[in-house]
Amino acid sequence: MSWLSDDTVERLRCLVDLPDLNGSKYRILRRIASGGMGTVYLAEDTTLGRSVGLKVMNVDGASSDLAGRMLREARIVARLEHPSIVPIHDVGTLPDGRVFYAMKFVQGKRLDEYAREGVSQSDLLRGFQKVCEAVAFAHAHGVIHRDLKPENIMVGAFGEVLVMDWGVAKVTSQESSLKPDPQWALLQEEPRISHEAETLVFQPVSLAAGEQVRTAHGTVMGTPIYMAPEQALGQTERIDERTDVYALGATLYFLLTGRPPFEPSHASDVRERVVHDTPHRPRELDGNIPRPLEAICLKAMAKDRRLRYRSAGELAEDAARYLDGRPVQAYRENLLERAGRWMDRNRFMMLLILAYLVMRVLVLIFTGR
Repeated sequence: MSWLSDDTVERLRCLVDLPDLNGSKYRILRRIASGGMGTVYLAEDTTLGRSVGLKVMNVDGASSDLAGRMLREARIVARLEHPSIVPIHDVGTLPDGRVFYAMKFVQGKRLDEYAREGVSQSDLLRGFQKVCEAVAFAHAHGVIHRDLKPENIMVGAFGEVLVMDWGVAKVTSQESSLKPDPQWALLQEEPRISHEAETLVFQPVSLAAGEQVRTAHGTVMGTPIYMAPEQALGQTERIDERTDVYALGATLYFLLTGRPPFEPSHASDVRERVVHDTPHRPRELDGNIPRPLEAICLKAMAKDRRLRYRSAGELAEDAARYLDGRPVQAYRENLLERAGRWMDRNRFMMLLILAYLVMRVLVLIFTGR
């Protein structure tokens, strides 16, 4: 009897997991990534002749309520038509009962990878501003992301930014600006998540027709090193737009310092630190970080959510003020800093004036007047 090598076993497992797309217009090209709920493949839409990202529910969840979770995620993202939110093209069910959906294939890098390539601070901030604007758009349509982090943001080859992975989003309202959704109860339903999951794992639940499942107090959803204190405590009734603002501040912390606010460790340990500890101020890690940027970051990450920016849009506006050389809401400048900022903003005019004065001095010297 001969034993199969680990590589052979892994290849066989991948073949078994491959979705059966017979009868569909999609053809699998390669596997991209896998998570607790589904696997994403690069696929070809043979009808339109374009590449798409195809997310298919995992085999081991085929008989569970994961189908409803996948459909919920697809319907939430489909409601959010924004340039910085990955668009959904199609949704369906395979012969084996697994749900899939097709989305734009994003060619680029995750924000954490992009930030490590020596990109200028201004370019990172412009990308961050786009993320804030996308999240503000989602909030305006009643959707809280709840798992914002650099790994869930993609940067394309031409600077486009896309917010991904809306699988644990919280839907708070059916906005009148959107077409009424006949499955509104499904969108409001809370996915149940394991307390100790470092990466989120969906726990199946059984639903009667029209029944809504509400997550019990204490259930934690999100990535611990980027989540807000109220989220870490499982206070689902307190999760709102400012919860995402905290995660955006934690993402900015990473962009400024190259590390998350809290180092990864066991999920429950990190949650304790998020609730009770204060991370190092960005300038303690890098003294070259401008004080206004540090202030923006720390205001967004305030443990008391009442002290945070009231919205992602307000955070985006403060980032724009900094990029434009204007005073930011989060930081009170002294007179010297104000003068320095004015000189930076008007550097070209100052150089012209200086050049004029030098020329005048030279003329006076050589003409003897």
